[in-house]
Amino acid sequence: MLKARAEGKLSGLEGEGKPLPDRPVERDATAAGFRIMAQAGVLPEEIVLKKQVIATQERLAGLPEGPERTALLAEIARLQMRQSIAEEARRRFMRD
Repeated sequence: MLKARAEGKLSGLEGEGKPLPDRPVERDATAAGFRIMAQAGVLPEEIVLKKQVIATQERLAGLPEGPERTALLAEIARLQMRQSIAEEARRRFMRD
């Protein structure tokens, strides 16, 4: 931090000299991590997978029985498994 300040990298930043915005108090690290990622324009893997599950379920709606429906059901199961793995990895990381 001291080196960055000495090099002038901490001046002229967005919001400099303004009060910090009011935010609800984040009681856990997960909420803080998700907020930081959202501000950076990055989505956690589990959220990306959740969106993919929803999109695939929407494609499945109204689709008649057949090989395409079977393939979509398998894709949903695969995405949900990956989502569960990502969620469990986050929980374990936060616990340790």
